Amino acid sequence: MDKNTILVAIAVIGIVVAGGLIYANSTPGFSLNSVLGFGMSKDEVAKKAVDYINSNELAQSEVTLISVSEESGLVKIKIKVDANEVDSYVTKDGKLLFPYVYNIAEVKDDTADNSGAASTTTAASCDALTKVDKPVLEAYVVARCPFGLQMQRAMADAINSVPSLADSLKVRYMGAISNGKITAMHGDAEAQENLRQICIREEQPAKYWSYVGCQMKATGTEKACETSTGVDSAKLASCISDPKKGLAYAKVDFDLNDKYGVTGSPTLILGAARVSESGFGGRSSDGVKSIVCCASKNQPSFCSTKLNTAAAASSFSATYSSASGSTGDAANCGE
Repeated sequence: MDKNTILVAIAVIGIVVAGGLIYANSTPGFSLNSVLGFGMSKDEVAKKAVDYINSNELAQSEVTLISVSEESGLVKIKIKVDANEVDSYVTKDGKLLFPYVYNIAEVKDDTADNSGAASTTTAASCDALTKVDKPVLEAYVVARCPFGLQMQRAMADAINSVPSLADSLKVRYMGAISNGKITAMHGDAEAQENLRQICIREEQPAKYWSYVGCQMKATGTEKACETSTGVDSAKLASCISDPKKGLAYAKVDFDLNDKYGVTGSPTLILGAARVSESGFGGRSSDGVKSIVCCASKNQPSFCSTKLNTAAAASSFSATYSSASGSTGDAANCGE
């Protein structure tokens, strides 16, 4: 080629490259990596994550994507669940979804008054637990969190196998009271179910675990489960409508949320210390039994009984174990 031909070719290539850059910058979701086969664009990753959440019913209503960005090497997605906006994270290859993460770069103010608050450390082994005569393991959850349901399912199965464990396992709820109305992280339907379960727990405790065990099988079964488990519906309605009952019971739970700094469903508290279920067998019925036994000065007779070691299914499920085998032990729903 002569000199003029080479100059013209260089000019044409420059125009093509410039045009491509302008197109890439002005086209939402465009990714050179995706075009060249190097990977997925962040918008493709976000769509895959949202489709996964909806198809697997990880949220109890259809979620929609609000925005996509990158943060700390991950794709950050802001999604809308009912009236709430939630930040979640996905690896750039679109393979791992983190519904909630802890920012470990945040510096805790050690000068703050933590009197009465939960320990800032999390017990993850038998030796780390303080031994008491009658330990009570409390699980803080919200009723429509798939991982809160997972923990409730593990506890319910443990109590079904060893009824005396009911004295050592308790579910409390996360939320707030605003303008005389209960609120929750996933909207009003969740808030009302939290209140329903709180009222049954406080006023009809003998029915609590049978109701929860029924209701966690499928959403929308609240009334049917009241009937099948023998809940006194009139008494329940009275508790829900009377702020001196339902809201007063709920406020006790919410005040404890603040005291212990609870932000994720589920969070386990034993005494005044956080407990990590992963160190005791995960979210399984044998796992929660093991925590109680490890915290007991004198081993109850049920400690020698082996319960189900399989991880309980997350979200609504008609069976104890998930068909997919996914444990979700490291995941929770966060405020």
